[in-house]
Amino acid sequence: MNNNLQPGSVAYAVEVLKNEEVIAYPTEAVFGVGCDPDSEKAVNRLLALKQRPVEKGLILIAASFAQLEPYIDDSMLTEQQREIIFATWPGPVTFVFPARPTTSRWLTGQFDSLAVRVTDHPLVIELCEAFGKPLVSTSANLTGLPPCRSSREVIAQFGAEFPVVDGETGGRLNPSEIRDALTGERFRQG
Repeated sequence: MNNNLQPGSVAYAVEVLKNEEVIAYPTEAVFGVGCDPDSEKAVNRLLALKQRPVEKGLILIAASFAQLEPYIDDSMLTEQQREIIFATWPGPVTFVFPARPTTSRWLTGQFDSLAVRVTDHPLVIELCEAFGKPLVSTSANLTGLPPCRSSREVIAQFGAEFPVVDGETGGRLNPSEIRDALTGERFRQG
């Protein structure tokens, strides 16, 4: 790793991600922990950190819809369904899409679908663009503890050495809403 990179910077976080490690970063409402979605090693580290079973599946957060296309199959969507989705993106709404057959089970878990979001958080956009792809995204908190809303809270839960992108959350009180891309069914209120 390049030792000249400033901890807390996007460039530093990208280097950590390339080394198949987990990082924390601010999102629309809370800090998230994330990693390279294409690295089974990194995803397993994230799952172990969160004590989360792989069967539950994960969310990808991206700078653009194009970054999500390698992972999801949007061929079944009608024009009206697309309009509904793109009317909320970029923004704090996560949609569950059918997954491509090539999408890794460490992302989809027991499902044939994948939850994805195009963010409107400027720092996450910068991070995903610098990394060149989406990130796995789940709330930054250890099991049983509330989600972190600041860098200080991340350090308190995960330790001083945990790589955190410095920044503020988007100020939302609730985590992202989650909806089914095909049916519009709401799985989680935002």
